[in-house]
Amino acid sequence: MIDRLVIFGATGDLTARYLLPGLAALRHAGQLGDEFRLTGAGRDDWGTDEFRQWATGRLGHHAAELPAPVRQGVVSSSDYRQADVTDPAAVAAVVAGDGPVAAYLALPPAVFPAAVSALHEAKLPPGSRIVLEKPFGEDLASAVKLNRLLADVVPEQAVFRVDHFLAMTTVQNVLGTRLANRMLEPVWNSAHIAEVDIVWDESLALEGRAGYYDGAGALKDMLQNHLLQLLCLVAMEPPVSLGERDLRDRKLDVLRSVRPLTGADIVRRTRRARYTAGRIGDHDVPAYSAEAGVDPGRGTETFAEVELELDNWRWPGTVFRLRTGKALARDRKEVAVHFRPVPHLPLGHSGEPGPNVLRFGLDPEDLSLDLTGIGAHTHTLSPLTLTARIDPPELPAYGRLLRDVLDGNAALSIRGDEAEEAWRVLTPVLAAWSEDLVPLEEYPAGSDGPRPRDGAG
Repeated sequence: MIDRLVIFGATGDLTARYLLPGLAALRHAGQLGDEFRLTGAGRDDWGTDEFRQWATGRLGHHAAELPAPVRQGVVSSSDYRQADVTDPAAVAAVVAGDGPVAAYLALPPAVFPAAVSALHEAKLPPGSRIVLEKPFGEDLASAVKLNRLLADVVPEQAVFRVDHFLAMTTVQNVLGTRLANRMLEPVWNSAHIAEVDIVWDESLALEGRAGYYDGAGALKDMLQNHLLQLLCLVAMEPPVSLGERDLRDRKLDVLRSVRPLTGADIVRRTRRARYTAGRIGDHDVPAYSAEAGVDPGRGTETFAEVELELDNWRWPGTVFRLRTGKALARDRKEVAVHFRPVPHLPLGHSGEPGPNVLRFGLDPEDLSLDLTGIGAHTHTLSPLTLTARIDPPELPAYGRLLRDVLDGNAALSIRGDEAEEAWRVLTPVLAAWSEDLVPLEEYPAGSDGPRPRDGAG
């Protein structure tokens, strides 16, 4: 286990909201020893005392449920170095020391190539690891280039392209539910499943993230990484084991089987939109184009939807719909598996059976199954929902990811060829959208999103 973590970009929102609380959760669970050391590096002209004071405040806000001595233990293990992550000499001074280090790039993706090049020149200690957040690259070409840069620094097994969705309890239950239950795996195919909705709709608007979001948009921010990873877990063949090679090989198979979207398919199977002024709950929301820091001329989308099909033995004819949107009327974060209707009903029943839908709730985390049963009136079909609550996990998603990084378990990180295949799937969509082949629709903040197309819904 590596006992030294260096966070480049340590004074940013990612560190405050997720990495520091994740480390505190690990310490609280007894999975972070007293020998652990954290080094924060950033452009801010701070010393260790300033960083510790800042970290204490952030942990008090984002990890208040953990005991104060636990939070203080993380703070006491930390120090701070001012450093430009693109300067090899400055980077070398930060990572210098005895033993391997885990270098976490909590940075904008555009900085990754320069940061990785600086790490290469700085010569990381043997056995070190590099951690990168999504999105990995801006398109297929940039992902390929970044993979080549990383290969010059550390072996592929030491590269952690993290996606915290993969560490969520319910996401892992997608695999557990379908693979460990005899009644589900035999019907987990296109003969029984008509479509799968993978949705991350949120009522939150931009919330001050224009600096990142306006350069990315909904497709790069959510679909290209998080939602495609969920698609892989839903559609993959059963792996021999849940080890890193077997699991990632099967995910790669799914991505390689995605039918390419070209020409008219992109116009018919994809949608993009952005929110206009509206009202969510009890507060007014300005139009996205009027948000501070937004360049209206970019045409950045806040809503994206893509329908995909897989060309393989298990899934011919099943539609996988990936959708995400901001500033919507309600939060809807789930994987919904829609089964085909029964072929026949006994005579004498009134009403139509509703669809059987297995729902994996992502936030909050739960599991439910929509069925059809007999209602209070004899021979009348009525909907019935079974719901299961999921116990809170011992560790938050970032706590588990950080543990895997320090332990060297790459099963829940994304392999280089997997990252490239994900871009292969969606790069044609990005190209078509950049040429305005798919119109940029609008929807009022606080609505259900863009209006259904003619003949849809």
